Amino acid sequence: MVLIEGGTFTMGDIYDNTNPDAKPVHQVTLSDFKIGKYEVTYRQYDAFARRTARKLPEADSLQQGNRPVVNIDWQDARAFCNYYGWRLPTEQEWEYAARSGGKKMRFAGTNNIDSLNIYARTQNNSAPFAFKVGTKKPNSAGLYDMSGNVFEWIGNYYQFYPKNGKEPTWDKLENKGVRIIRGGSFEEGKYIASTYWRVGVLADAKANDVGFRCVDPLNK
Repeated sequence: MVLIEGGTFTMGDIYDNTNPDAKPVHQVTLSDFKIGKYEVTYRQYDAFARRTARKLPEADSLQQGNRPVVNIDWQDARAFCNYYGWRLPTEQEWEYAARSGGKKMRFAGTNNIDSLNIYARTQNNSAPFAFKVGTKKPNSAGLYDMSGNVFEWIGNYYQFYPKNGKEPTWDKLENKGVRIIRGGSFEEGKYIASTYWRVGVLADAKANDVGFRCVDPLNK
């Protein structure tokens, strides 16, 4: 876990202001929290699954070990985090951490798309599978693979961002089948790895490019 000091930042598509899912941009204030330095790996998840008599996730023929665990749904990811007293990140926490404490960063680690290869595995520079965590350069907060490698499940989220001056409306997740994933993956192009890009998927969906990391909110 890496400590992220809280603060206020402008969330959303602050670059082009054209992505409809990331508008309108709005101010968010967060307290300190800790977030996983790496995406959760097969080694970590399999140990948890064996302890809790859960089914092991489907895997390809490649060595698993320190590759990010995939083919797990939102419930699986949440259960792992909760088991250790943590939870999945909120969208605000995830974006704030990806942007190294809310800095104006298009990608996790750089604003220059030509430098993204140093920080992220995307469709443009990766083989068609997830690589071991931490093999690219971290962002300035010390977090690896926030852009690229695999998408990451989000916990609570806004269905739509609040209009300026309005309070956010939180969906009751038990009544909604759609969740959010963030960060892009080895199967997606560079722009999907943007720190503001949101993708909606069904909570019970399992894919070979969707994993997660956990948050310790520090205010239990």
